[in-house]
Amino acid sequence: MTLFQLFILALIQGITEFLPVSSSAHLILAPYLTGSDDQGALIDVMAHVGTLLAVLLYFRRDVMAVLSGAPALLAGRMTPGGRLFLMVAVATPPAILVGGVLYLTGWVDLLRSPAVIAWATLIFALPLWLADRYGAQVKTSETLTWRDAILIGLAQAIAFIPGVSRSGITMTAGRALALTRSEAARFSMLMSIPLIAVLGLSAIAELATGEMAGVALLDGALVAALSFGSAFLAIAALMAVVERVGFLPFVIYRVLLAGVILIWLI
Repeated sequence: MTLFQLFILALIQGITEFLPVSSSAHLILAPYLTGSDDQGALIDVMAHVGTLLAVLLYFRRDVMAVLSGAPALLAGRMTPGGRLFLMVAVATPPAILVGGVLYLTGWVDLLRSPAVIAWATLIFALPLWLADRYGAQVKTSETLTWRDAILIGLAQAIAFIPGVSRSGITMTAGRALALTRSEAARFSMLMSIPLIAVLGLSAIAELATGEMAGVALLDGALVAALSFGSAFLAIAALMAVVERVGFLPFVIYRVLLAGVILIWLI
């Protein structure tokens, strides 16, 4: 792959992974922009490594609280970090289960079409706007209930449809359940950590048994670095935007993107 193609893929992965606009949809559409074939497993893995490092660094205080709270749970003590660990833990299994079924059966490939992306991008923009416009803002991650965490986790399982957006659907669910805008975004991104880690490990396992011919490790390192930088900046921008103006800019972008794809398909 050329440097330009690697640069575009890394930026797309980094910027869209945590914005409510669907990174998978943009990555599927990327070859039409770059004129390249499928980027290969190693590039995908390294892009995810970069975004994972970005969210770990940005939310390092939360991550450290969770890491220190987990051992306290074993000792019978409930700390704020331990409670957050449990909330993320109960929200994660639905997506891993659904994702595992889709990948093992090969059904996930049936969803990778511009038409599916366009309609999913458009349809799921509406509940994001409604939840943000009319949802109360009274809860934080610390006051999230078990029921809330499970419902947000179930919503995350829908995100394997390209165009839905993992961050978008979880933020929608969070706002519908009365999380504040910034807390909905924060919890959504903390939920991404175990999911990205599992997807990355499964991709590495698949890569270890496959072929890496034609893919340079230097290319992978470059993609990881670019994805890390763009993802870190995207997270910071997202937190600032939702705090000041809400999710409307992303809703508008989704509608415009869906319109462009549908017009292109005609």
